[in-house]
Amino acid sequence: MQLAADQLPIDADTVPEDVISLRNGLHKLAGSAGTFGFTDLGLQARKLEQVAKNCISQNYLDPASRQRLVRGIHALPHWLFDIDDEQPSERIVSPLTEPLSRSKLIAILETDKMLLAATSQTLNSFGYQTQGFTTFKTLREALKQTLPDALVVAVGQKGIDRAGLDYLAGLQSQLESPLPLIVISEDDNFADQIQAVRAGAQGFFTRPVDLPALENRLEGCFNSLQNEPFRVLIVDDDLDLARRFEAVLSSAGMLAEVVIEPTQLLQQLAHFTPEVVLMDVNMPEYSGPELAQVIRLNDDWLRVPILYISAETDATRQMQALMKAGDDFITKPISDNALLTTVYSRAQRARRVSHALARDSLTGLLKHADIKEQVAIEMERAARMRRPASVAMIDIDHFKSVNDQHGHAVGDNVIRALANLLRQRLRKIDRLGRYGGEEFLAVLPDCDAADAKAILDEIRSAFHDLYFTGAAGSSFQCSFSAGISACNQQSAWQIVEPLEKADAHLYKAKKDGRNRVVA
Repeated sequence: MQLAADQLPIDADTVPEDVISLRNGLHKLAGSAGTFGFTDLGLQARKLEQVAKNCISQNYLDPASRQRLVRGIHALPHWLFDIDDEQPSERIVSPLTEPLSRSKLIAILETDKMLLAATSQTLNSFGYQTQGFTTFKTLREALKQTLPDALVVAVGQKGIDRAGLDYLAGLQSQLESPLPLIVISEDDNFADQIQAVRAGAQGFFTRPVDLPALENRLEGCFNSLQNEPFRVLIVDDDLDLARRFEAVLSSAGMLAEVVIEPTQLLQQLAHFTPEVVLMDVNMPEYSGPELAQVIRLNDDWLRVPILYISAETDATRQMQALMKAGDDFITKPISDNALLTTVYSRAQRARRVSHALARDSLTGLLKHADIKEQVAIEMERAARMRRPASVAMIDIDHFKSVNDQHGHAVGDNVIRALANLLRQRLRKIDRLGRYGGEEFLAVLPDCDAADAKAILDEIRSAFHDLYFTGAAGSSFQCSFSAGISACNQQSAWQIVEPLEKADAHLYKAKKDGRNRVVA
């Protein structure tokens, strides 16, 4: 099925035949995907089909709907291959051919051609596509044809004026999901910042711009847009009501599953790993508080909020239920909006807590203990499935001199830049962590030593091309060294062995002159 969403015109007075063909293709995909085990793909296709149907019924393809269709079509392959990685796959994914996602397009408005070239080069090094403009008029014309994934615009004498920002604010208001916008200004005056916020800016920088820091902000914007759906487990003996809750939560983009038989609760918890449990208080044979206490017996589920839902209105009884492992109490009947608001806020907070506990605060990568655990998991999987796997240790060269000459704040920017570059260039199935200080650890499943060396050499070259802003506005470059250890399909590793070998190869890379990868 060909879904040529990129060819859809942005300002059509009537819906073209392409949209009707697109709707028909999505309808077929939504109906057949589930039959072959791709449930999530079918759900996403159904949502896009509804967007196309609305356009056809209104006989108008608006910019927001076009943007949603284009982005949704590009994302469909993710749902196709997002399967249980415990199951053997006939397809070995190479890191050289399967990046995390398609390259994001960044539109840059900068009247200074040298600065435009430097900004484009830096973002290209991080894996973005860039489209440069030196006048607001050319940018505005381009936006009428194709919407980028993000905007970087300069304001003031070297960029657009406030009327230009007003135009961008109007454009953003027409979109279902506003574009990430980064504003660059000559100074940090309050008026420019307010105007930027009103245009939907998520970042504000003054000249000279620390370009890796700008990329770090872009990365944060995209991460906030691309978070995985919240997972909610519904435990209720009333199947009709449970299905109702499931439909409401699913319609808001969450993943919801229902447990009718309490004896299957623990098994479903392990399989689904929910971020929120919605628990009925009164069920035959077992009460909600009893089941909640069973969940709390396992430390793995201490972070998961449990929301009781019941027609009970007595405050004392509600309090008694909450004292037994619960976190909140929802009283029936509850409106759809109230249910969504309560579940969403709890799930969002639970995810932030889990992220903060498992992730390094500076880079957002896995912490030392967590990435070591991922090494063990992936090595065991490689041995069990007889697949290749690689482990890479990466260390920034002469990092102490960076801190000594430019200060620890600049050193932190260098660490963040390398973390973002690694995250951009590696695949979704790869595991990446901050091993300590300026050292990183990457685990690459289904990847032999040759492929691992090739991709890390590519990242090493891109990192060396970056320019950082140091003391007194000076610029400097950095490099890194890496050591790789790998196993083939037939060999089995002890957990400590790949780390020791990767560390030994890293030491050799340093000894041989740094700025190199040794496998």
